[in-house]
Amino acid sequence: MWPFSRKGASGFSWSSTAEEVTEGLDGSGLTAVVTGASSGIGAETARVLALRGVRVVMAVRNLSSGATVMDSILKEIPSANVDVMELDLTSMASVRKFASEFNSLNLPLNILINNAGVMATPFLLSQDGIELQFATNHVGHFLLTYLLLDNMKNASHTSKIEGRIVNVSSEGHKFAYSEGIRFHKINDQSGYSSIGAYGQSKLANILHANELAKCFKEEKVEIIANSLHPGSIITNLLRYHSFIDAISRTLGKLVLKNVQQGAATTCYVALHPQVKGVSGRYFCDSNLAELSSKAKDMDLAKKLSDFSVDLVS
Repeated sequence: MWPFSRKGASGFSWSSTAEEVTEGLDGSGLTAVVTGASSGIGAETARVLALRGVRVVMAVRNLSSGATVMDSILKEIPSANVDVMELDLTSMASVRKFASEFNSLNLPLNILINNAGVMATPFLLSQDGIELQFATNHVGHFLLTYLLLDNMKNASHTSKIEGRIVNVSSEGHKFAYSEGIRFHKINDQSGYSSIGAYGQSKLANILHANELAKCFKEEKVEIIANSLHPGSIITNLLRYHSFIDAISRTLGKLVLKNVQQGAATTCYVALHPQVKGVSGRYFCDSNLAELSSKAKDMDLAKKLSDFSVDLVS
């Protein structure tokens, strides 16, 4: 058997697509926010959730690109309920504006998919003066989640339907700096490593989900929070490394997932009944997966949460 087709306990595998892992599921009556939905696995996630009847709000930096994806979804699925709203995760002001505008729609939020991200960028600062990968991949999503939490809590309480927060992380979290999170060196350009900083931001995604899961359990809130590795995928994330990007788009087609496969784990964790009640876990290939020791460190998760609150305050 081709090893990528070997199914795990969930019944799905590396090669499963987003449509396959959600086949037969009905998301009617649910509302989801998907960040970074204008391209790659974010766009495919939005399409498949819409296909399953979920009302999807595409939170995108580029409204024109988002509108193009929305139009393609509506052309394929005329009954789809899809909206596009502007969100720039490098700007806390933009995050606050998005959250305010979304909450003013009086839509109950059932699913939040923190998908958007950048990878292995040169050293750059966000609009708020925070190292770009940490700002985009973690801080923006941390603030967004915080600002939408009351909505999600109310929705789960009123509807008696479990809310789900999905943080798209990466196996790249294992390549974080040796200390995990460089709390006092976030903006240290002299010791900057594009891969180490990417790993740090992806580790933060996991720690964030784990801390949320812990808090929800303590508060007896019917919301689960999980993180995942979508797989190595042919997308535009490697645009800052042109040589590697060119290799991945040629030889990589033999061993890398396409976007249909890449969005599978996100859609599985967001919608599948097998995940009901499962919180603070990490998934890969639509199955439970193991974390690094740093990613399981709850003291580090709490420290990151406190640090993040200070950053966004």
